Amino acid sequence: MKKVVFTVADYGNGNNAGPKAKRDVDYYLSQSGFEVIHQQLNNKSKLDKIKTAYWVIPRLFNNVEKFDELFFQYPTYSSYVMKRLINKMRSKSKKLFFIIHDVESLRLFQNDQNYWDGERALFNATDGLIVHNHKMKRWLQENGVTVPMVELGIFDYNNPQKINQNSEYDRTICFAGNLAKSKFLDKISLQAGKLEIFGSYPSEHYLKGVSYHGQMSPDELPKKLTQNFGLVWDGDQLDTCSGKFGNYMRYNNPHKVSLYLSSGQPVIIWKEAALADFILRNNLGIVVNSLENLDEILENITENQYSEMKMNTIEIAKKLRKGDFIKSAVKKIENITE
Repeated sequence: MKKVVFTVADYGNGNNAGPKAKRDVDYYLSQSGFEVIHQQLNNKSKLDKIKTAYWVIPRLFNNVEKFDELFFQYPTYSSYVMKRLINKMRSKSKKLFFIIHDVESLRLFQNDQNYWDGERALFNATDGLIVHNHKMKRWLQENGVTVPMVELGIFDYNNPQKINQNSEYDRTICFAGNLAKSKFLDKISLQAGKLEIFGSYPSEHYLKGVSYHGQMSPDELPKKLTQNFGLVWDGDQLDTCSGKFGNYMRYNNPHKVSLYLSSGQPVIIWKEAALADFILRNNLGIVVNSLENLDEILENITENQYSEMKMNTIEIAKKLRKGDFIKSAVKKIENITE
């Protein structure tokens, strides 16, 4: 059986964590006998998109036999190109599945019915989807997606660094990400705790207990994640996750959760985030409504409570580093579409 994972992505070596999730899916599925096919599609200008749609895509896979299964890592971040790409993939595969990294109608095009009509048509043209979690699955079902869906649970993370085993509790937190869209960090002030920040575009106005520690690649960053917790938050408010990306947390699996957990670091996450259920069920950290009383939250955690979270996190880290979640999801979607 010829099984392929097909990825359109920029595989640069910079500090941007964007391609990391797709790269890891390639890596873990290659361990399960999948052939990995990469394709660079230039979508920078309108002319590039026209050339891709009418010259590059029609010639894709022309010299290969039909695939038994093709798993496509969605999206390509160009709906114009995607409409033509799916027709080509359908013609070259007996079964076509999408591994969803982002639902753009929930991320960048919220409440845009025209965009959703097109994205829904793409999803329903497949034989099945691997989606992030039950909340994303429920939203898709309620809004007209009818193909079989399997929940990933959480993104795996190929982490080259050793798992941090230290369980000493000293009320430290880290935050990693694009700091330009994390304005809430300017409002946190800590007396008992410490928050260490990593990423691009830092502010010049961090308050007491908050310090900036630079930017590094997704593979190097885990060396620095020695704090008690990794923080998962978005927007410009302390009392809720706000804005488009904050709302998106209600449905998606932020990849930074996998970065933290695979490093051996329990998380602090917004109570309304889709992944909060996973964190609570597996006792991998704490869920909170607000960051306004972060000092108090940290002071109320006992050393025994933290030690138990840490032990659970180390066990889940081992699974994330082996690709257990994507491998299991692939088997499930194959079984239910036989």
